[in-house]
Amino acid sequence: MTVKHVQPPLRVVLVDVNAQVVQAWRAAFADTPEVEIRQGSILDQHVDAWVTPTNSRGRMDGGVDAVIKRHLGAGIQLRVQRAIRDRFGGTLPVGSAVCVPSGATNPKFLISTPTMTRSAQDVSETLNVALACAAAFQAIHMQNEEQPGGIGSVALVGMGAATGQVPPRVCANLMWTGHTLFNDHRFRDYDDLRKTIREQLDDLESGHEEERVRIKPPAGRSRG
Repeated sequence: MTVKHVQPPLRVVLVDVNAQVVQAWRAAFADTPEVEIRQGSILDQHVDAWVTPTNSRGRMDGGVDAVIKRHLGAGIQLRVQRAIRDRFGGTLPVGSAVCVPSGATNPKFLISTPTMTRSAQDVSETLNVALACAAAFQAIHMQNEEQPGGIGSVALVGMGAATGQVPPRVCANLMWTGHTLFNDHRFRDYDDLRKTIREQLDDLESGHEEERVRIKPPAGRSRG
């Protein structure tokens, strides 16, 4: 008899030093009490994986990327860039992610997902935050398929809210969109994820600042 492994619910921690981002999260995730929201540093979060917003080349030279690189050591950038080279030919598209061993006990993994193509790029007029957040959760799905139970908890910062100049309320709403899509659907790959979100960009653009938007999963395919 084959025993199917059932993945327990993922523990999600949203943490940022910016009080405005934290306040915006509390509003956006008000009906999602299982998501933990904290003000502080991601470095203090004891979870299986940290998510860092990066650029398409994986250069950890600014924002949270630089903070994590200083904490984990220069080797983490080498691992991220090697994964980008091996899996994506050296350029990580927005709406995709890599998950690599951190080399530390906390966290065990680092998930890098680009909110921008180059360092310190203004992405306030884009929907990159939704794509990046959804890709980070997709990376967790994929890692847990390879290693069941490998990631049971994750911490994320306010994506694009610092160097990307995304307003806190927009950041929070788009991260809610990405998190909700994770709960609703499991994608075959990142291309499938990006296609699904981009097909509904008009809906997002019409009101992502004032209200949350739930992406409709592809018809005929369930979360499992």
